[in-house]
Amino acid sequence: MTPENRSHEQAPRSIIISDREHGLPYSKGLMANTIMAAGLSPARAYHVAHVIEERLLAGGRDSVTNDDLRQIVVETIRSEAGERYARSYLKWQTVSELDVPLIILIGGGTGVGKSTIATQLAARLGIVRIISTDAIREVMKGVFSKEIMPTLHSSSFNADEVVREPLPKGDDPVIVGFREQVSAVAVGITALIERAVTEGTDLIIEGAHVVPGFIKTDAMGEAVIVHLVVGVDDEDLHRSHFFVRAHETRTRPQERYLAHFGNIRKIQKYIRSLALRNDVAIVQNYNLDATLSAVIDHVVARATETAAARPLRPARGRKSARAAALSARLKEGAR
Repeated sequence: MTPENRSHEQAPRSIIISDREHGLPYSKGLMANTIMAAGLSPARAYHVAHVIEERLLAGGRDSVTNDDLRQIVVETIRSEAGERYARSYLKWQTVSELDVPLIILIGGGTGVGKSTIATQLAARLGIVRIISTDAIREVMKGVFSKEIMPTLHSSSFNADEVVREPLPKGDDPVIVGFREQVSAVAVGITALIERAVTEGTDLIIEGAHVVPGFIKTDAMGEAVIVHLVVGVDDEDLHRSHFFVRAHETRTRPQERYLAHFGNIRKIQKYIRSLALRNDVAIVQNYNLDATLSAVIDHVVARATETAAARPLRPARGRKSARAAALSARLKEGAR
């Protein structure tokens, strides 16, 4: 027997997904990415994907349909991780099949972990576009000079230093400066959301300028828009985030943030009050894995509610019968 023949005989058998375009083989990596949207950590998701592959191979078949595969996936998630994750997976599949853009807005004070959460969330949900509001502010700084709009040229937590007009008695310059900056950046945020909706592109926007009440999304067409605020109530834990960030990114020295820590906490309290007033979810960030799980749960729940409350026609004209079947299955299971 030649080495070529021996290598051919030892090659692992592939399971073809028969009704997928070009009959692509089952992939543990792709399946794990899909399962992570149910809230499972990468390690647990990959384990479930491996068990799914073993069950497919044990069945002795060379191919499987998408519907049969989904049933196997749900049963495997249920047995390996529990009913909660199985139902979350079904809900996420329903939302993704609606074929309308998913826009996630993540706000919160400086240093609460928004960027890390956004990056990890994008990986788990398969979203490739993440935009920071600091990047939006940098672009706007090139359009509006410091003389025209001074608050754009400061950080969110020290915009009070450039507030020019006399303030009414009792107004806090920290909040006034922050509001001025947020009002300006909100114009850019709104434009990006409108562009994503028009293009049918999933998008995550994160930053201190994603403040409830400043961004109006009611008339933006067909999309699932989920807004949430990240918070860290514990002051010592919040302060420790700046030590970690300074270690990971040399351009963000902790001394500058800690010198304005009082302002940062004041702004976080203000954002929280607006979140409560505008019925925007607040997620506490004490542990990254737990926070991501809570965020994914909220995204899936809010997206499902939005889809049920406001029937969405497909943004690109391709809502499948499978999506309708999945929605019916979810409604049946909720009874």
